[in-house]
Amino acid sequence: MCYRSFPFRDAFGAAPGKVERFNRTLLEEWAYVRPYASEAERATALAEWLHLYNHHRPHRTQRQPTLSRINDLAGQYN
Repeated sequence: MCYRSFPFRDAFGAAPGKVERFNRTLLEEWAYVRPYASEAERATALAEWLHLYNHHRPHRTQRQPTLSRINDLAGQYN
């Protein structure tokens, strides 16, 4: 029943779409870009991709990397 509660819906209502989009981006830009020779190689590539995604990859809606927005969550420093 907790997944049907209004507080749960209100708190996480917008998040599923963002998670789905992140997963789709992850698959398109990391997982299926090339074959990996080992799980260690895949893990290294994931760490590098996550750094690129969070620090350098501009996002279409914001035109800036993810972490540049996190530091100003309240919008105080615009």
